[in-house]
Amino acid sequence: MQTIASILTAIVAIEHIYIMWMEMFAWETVGKKTFGKSLRAELFKPTKGLAANQGLYNGFLAAGLAWSFLISDPAWSFNVRLFFLACVIIAALYGAATASKSILIKQGLPAILALASVLASHFLF
Repeated sequence: MQTIASILTAIVAIEHIYIMWMEMFAWETVGKKTFGKSLRAELFKPTKGLAANQGLYNGFLAAGLAWSFLISDPAWSFNVRLFFLACVIIAALYGAATASKSILIKQGLPAILALASVLASHFLF
């Protein structure tokens, strides 16, 4: 179960690295393809700085999850992983409520599965 928890956590971290890259460095290209239905084309250039700021926060989430793999103390590693996965879930809930319901599936569901497996591996196995 620990292996599944680690794989799912890594998937969430990689997803947020991708989101960081898109929002910080590819907002007017990949971002436009991704969000073109919900944001008019002429708004991508003026919102580039806002997207980059948002991307930075996604980078912090990815960094926190990556950090959890580098902590040798199992209790601290568990706590850090739990915290950052909870942050991703809360962000996904907020995004689903304010921007697009699909955020809950695309970002929230992987984090929920990772969190459940982390908790299960810690308390059940």
